[in-house]
Amino acid sequence: MSLTKSLLLALLAVVALAGVSAERARYDNYRLYKANAENAEQLAVLKQLESSSDSILFLDGVHIVGADVKMVVAPHKVPDLLEILGKAEIKYLLQSSDVQKTMDEIDEKVAMKGRAGEAYNWAQYYELDDTYAWLQTLAIENPGVVTLIEGGKTYQGRSILGVKITKSGKEKPGIFLEAGIHAREWIAPAAATYIINQLLTSEVEAVKQLAENYTWYVLPHANPDGYVYTHTTDRMWRKTRTPYQSCFGADPNRNWAFHWNEVGASSNPCSDTYAGPSAFSEIETLSLSNYLASLKGKIQLYISLHAYSQYLLYPYGHTGDLPDNVADFRKVYDVSIAAVNKRYGTTYTGGNIYDAIYPAAGASVDWAYGTQDVRMAFCYELRPSSNSLITGFKLPAAQIVPASEELLDSIVAMAAEVNNLGYFN
Repeated sequence: MSLTKSLLLALLAVVALAGVSAERARYDNYRLYKANAENAEQLAVLKQLESSSDSILFLDGVHIVGADVKMVVAPHKVPDLLEILGKAEIKYLLQSSDVQKTMDEIDEKVAMKGRAGEAYNWAQYYELDDTYAWLQTLAIENPGVVTLIEGGKTYQGRSILGVKITKSGKEKPGIFLEAGIHAREWIAPAAATYIINQLLTSEVEAVKQLAENYTWYVLPHANPDGYVYTHTTDRMWRKTRTPYQSCFGADPNRNWAFHWNEVGASSNPCSDTYAGPSAFSEIETLSLSNYLASLKGKIQLYISLHAYSQYLLYPYGHTGDLPDNVADFRKVYDVSIAAVNKRYGTTYTGGNIYDAIYPAAGASVDWAYGTQDVRMAFCYELRPSSNSLITGFKLPAAQIVPASEELLDSIVAMAAEVNNLGYFN
């Protein structure tokens, strides 16, 4: 049986099993607060809240003194939270008194599943099975150019499906693009599929060269179970769906076996940054790492797409120590953020993960760089900027195309500079 046919049958089986979903989570009258710890003692208070409360959803990691931390707080928990913040003299700001209302004001425009006769497009977001059907169609319609690949499996039995694009008809230096490892970051897989489409159809010379000069491996959904759950049950879900005690899921971008759980992750299964009980405890990261290991020596540039805050990041997340080729990383970074700015004036910042955003051990980018000899590895945090409220994870569908266009501009410049520095040789 062909890979395409066997995967299709497996996907249909998963869809049938997933027909019954839990009640959809809502955030009516939940408050959104932004707090800032000005010293180590205040930071410890926020850390304790993060690790002990299941009624507060932390949208930012609690890692650095002076960094803003956004929290979604259940109505019954508000008095307790304000008392704790007040006693610790932690400054805070109420940003929304009804998170659900704030979320509802954003038009994400999700396509109706399986809408007949409508071409896959980037004016709306799609559910997982629609995107997988589109990938399968690409493989059928572009024989010898597009190959369906299975990057791994999920706890609930889904495939981590993607495509290998060989536009030139022969193997070239490899670029691996992974998106959607955090389920609620919908713009990341949407941008990944936009890039796939442009690699196959664009008449822009720079994009044509990008497609023809490299072998591409693109996985739009590195966390399929979590992504499905954001559509059926909880739009703000981040993790996998593996059951742990009374909670579910581990953070798949804290679960990779490179300085696992050393910093910037939690050992609490209910935390959004739970690193898992061990490195590669999640079948998603274990199976994807095995697939990547099978490509060792073939991948020269690794790109991970996330949202949000408009950052471009490079190793490391577990330490402030810099990569031995940091001078080259900085050169690539400079041209890449300059390129992302040209079309719409969008400003990106960044640098090494640990200092630019926060400590975060066990990420895919660090693992690729640290264990697989991928000497150029980057993470994009896409639109919107870090000044956005809860809507940061709910980017309006109208921004899919501009966010993806400027991302592709940046990747074109990135690949050119990586090539100039000799990493594709």
